[in-house]
Amino acid sequence: MLTAERRPEALATGLRQQQNPDGGWSYRHGGSWTEATVYAVLALHEVGETAATARGVAWLQRAQQADGGWQARPGVGESCWVTSLAALLPVELLGPERHRRSVAWISATTGVESTALYRVRQWLLGSRPSPETVSPGWPWVTGSAAWVSPTSLAVLALGMESRLHPSPELTTRIDAGRRFLLNRMCKGGGWNHGSVRALGYESDAYPETTGMALAALRGLHGQETEQSLQLAQRMLRECRSADAMNWLRLGLAAHGKLPDDFTPLAGVTYRTVPEAATSILADRAVAGRSAFWV
Repeated sequence: MLTAERRPEALATGLRQQQNPDGGWSYRHGGSWTEATVYAVLALHEVGETAATARGVAWLQRAQQADGGWQARPGVGESCWVTSLAALLPVELLGPERHRRSVAWISATTGVESTALYRVRQWLLGSRPSPETVSPGWPWVTGSAAWVSPTSLAVLALGMESRLHPSPELTTRIDAGRRFLLNRMCKGGGWNHGSVRALGYESDAYPETTGMALAALRGLHGQETEQSLQLAQRMLRECRSADAMNWLRLGLAAHGKLPDDFTPLAGVTYRTVPEAATSILADRAVAGRSAFWV
């Protein structure tokens, strides 16, 4: 997919044309991947495209693992962060039991630095826990450290589940994930991959992760979010990346802070399925309906 056209109907047509015979989507060409398929299904479902959505859901249902999670693509690695994306699918599409198992996988997963074994090991080594590691986040893959993007998506997925089936356990885990994000906020606001400081220097924020974290912090008001919202507005005015622009729009829309006069800069190109699909999802969020927090 290579297009500068951002009208939802044009992007949706492109997504339909990109669907693989097996029902899934690649990023641009080749075999189907879970991330690209989930984004495409979410976007096409939002615009009322039933046939392609059903084929995509069937691909995802076949790809779900016995542990309730999803691999990056079938046959590659183990269940990982893309499970949080799949858990954002409407329950009526994915199926109640498949949805329940996906939420259970997310709830049981945490960054290795938050596990009891890791903390005991650090204590035996004489290391005090860093404030940045006190609240558990989510990793890209199990057995590794937590980072901003997978934590943001997990918070969004559990937030959706909490609105459907509230429970103290979900609330506790969501609150901890949000604290993780606030602890990883860069000094001037916003977020990067998760390092507040690198090699002794303050780290700069990235636009796409800033938008993603703000979406996960929807409804949370305070100095940290206000500072990051102001930064996101400045980033959006200069944004030339489709992925960054989409997530900045989603993050700002989550707080009702998208500038009324925002116009995308010329030359922003949608090169991948997730970029085209997330543009559709951002448009829906701006209009008042979001697949990430309905």
